[in-house]
Amino acid sequence: MRRVWKWCVAGVAALILAIGLTMPVSTQAAKKTYVIGTDVTYAPFEFADKNNRYVGIDIDLMQAVAKAEGFKVDIKPLGFNAAVQALEAHQIDGVIAGMQITPERKQKFAMSDPYYKTAVAMAVAKNSDVKSLKDLRGKRVALKTGTAAADFAMSLKGKYGFHTVTFDDSNNMYQDVITGNSVACFDDKPVLQYAIATGLKLKLAGPESKASYYGFATQKGRSDKLDQRFNAGLKKVKADGTYAKIIAKYLGNGTQAAQKETSAKTQDTDRSFLGLLRENWGTLMNGLRETMVVTLVAIIFATIVGILVGLLGVLPNRFARGVATTFIYIFRGLPLLVLALFIYTGIPSLIGSKIPAFVAGIITLTLNEGAYTAAFVKGGIQAVDAGQMEAARSLGLPFGKAMMKVILPQGIRIMIPSFINQFIITLKDTSILSIIGILELTQTGKIIIARNMEGFKIWTMVALIYLIIITLLTWLSNWVQRRMKV
Repeated sequence: MRRVWKWCVAGVAALILAIGLTMPVSTQAAKKTYVIGTDVTYAPFEFADKNNRYVGIDIDLMQAVAKAEGFKVDIKPLGFNAAVQALEAHQIDGVIAGMQITPERKQKFAMSDPYYKTAVAMAVAKNSDVKSLKDLRGKRVALKTGTAAADFAMSLKGKYGFHTVTFDDSNNMYQDVITGNSVACFDDKPVLQYAIATGLKLKLAGPESKASYYGFATQKGRSDKLDQRFNAGLKKVKADGTYAKIIAKYLGNGTQAAQKETSAKTQDTDRSFLGLLRENWGTLMNGLRETMVVTLVAIIFATIVGILVGLLGVLPNRFARGVATTFIYIFRGLPLLVLALFIYTGIPSLIGSKIPAFVAGIITLTLNEGAYTAAFVKGGIQAVDAGQMEAARSLGLPFGKAMMKVILPQGIRIMIPSFINQFIITLKDTSILSIIGILELTQTGKIIIARNMEGFKIWTMVALIYLIIITLLTWLSNWVQRRMKV
């Protein structure tokens, strides 16, 4: 028993050490490259073009400012809400994502000088009869989480009596209106204009909010004065004409006709299903590759954790069984989304050290899937007839050797199909990790849709890819089960 106990403890310690070695060491040294979070689903300010390059007003402006000020930037496509949370947790150095300068944000972050004037507008379906805010009474309105547009809509909610539903990205918000689930949505006017000009089946309606401005956000009190460096660089690119060229590149003269003309350069040329599949095949395969890498690494760690915790759960030691039960209870009970955000944004706030998105994703899946694995490992061992252990002990075998030589070989035969099924579950669960910016298959789909607004076709492709992979794994699981019965 002591040997098994020591083996379990040593295994858990080795796993923690392995994960810890992949985490970066915090340093106070001056950085030459700043990690900047952005949305990448917010054309024309940030999106991926048909060559899967991150482009847009914000992206080009950030790179121009960095060049003018002599530093480099590493753009991370996290999504707006995740980027703001990552900034709060000091996971990234700044956020440029069509972020309106508001009093609340100025209290929390160091906001740069304004770099673009905007306003919030309302959009409805093309055939909608909604013409003003009064027409929203008793109806549902779609909003994007964490945006100034959502705050503006919420300020009108009580007066005009409408209900709201929130989404994490713009495309899902727009599609909710197009399909008729909501009657309207609120977003920044230039973004709506650009989307409508590129084929989105919406139209502008109702009044606009008063003018507001976009700014670059970073943490307050930074020793490197990154906000001031941005301001200095912004003045330079405005003075030398670079800023004007960037705006004209994506918006032309501001009319919808000009926006349609400029957007054609970044759009997919063939909008048919096969055409979109052909043009985005490489991007989708990159997303699938990331999904498979995350899945494989996570399932290896989860299997190790699951086996060790499962063994703890069957040891004749009350403390060991309590540890296993508590581990399974906590990490099987926590929603995967909550666990991912806690590890990626919550823990760094406590320890003062960054955790890369990939490492945070692996830890998340290891803990969650490891808890499920531990449960069926424990169940598989307990499914072996109790008389087997009694017989082994009566022959003089110590507990540890009886477990290794008699019980585990029989239990593994019961567990193997469950291991394969857990691989399938882990593969599907990777889609949750898009919330922390991992560019797996689901996040890749979001980025493609942000460019072409072909949500139904792209999500069909993503769904088919998942189904093909899961079908192959299911066949493997069935084959293994048949072999085990032979």
